[in-house]
Amino acid sequence: MLIDCDSCAVRDIACGDCVITVLLGPRDGSVELDSAEQDALGALAGGGLLPPLRLVRTFRTPPDAPKQSAIA
Repeated sequence: MLIDCDSCAVRDIACGDCVITVLLGPRDGSVELDSAEQDALGALAGGGLLPPLRLVRTFRTPPDAPKQSAIA
C-alpha cells in the first residue's frame, strides 16, 4: 500500500487523528506499507491503541482525458 499524504483529500484536516502522523509525524510525500505492516496497524487500531489510517485518496483526471458528458 502506498500512502501519499500529498494527495490526501483530508490533508491538514484529519492528520492529527491519522496513524501515519501519530507514528511518523507530519509527512511530505509518501510512505509504503507491506501487507504485514498493514495488518499490524489494523490490529493496533482495532484495539484502540492507535488511530486508523485517515487517507482519503483524491482522483485527478489527466488533462488529456476526454470529457464525459452527462446523459439526461
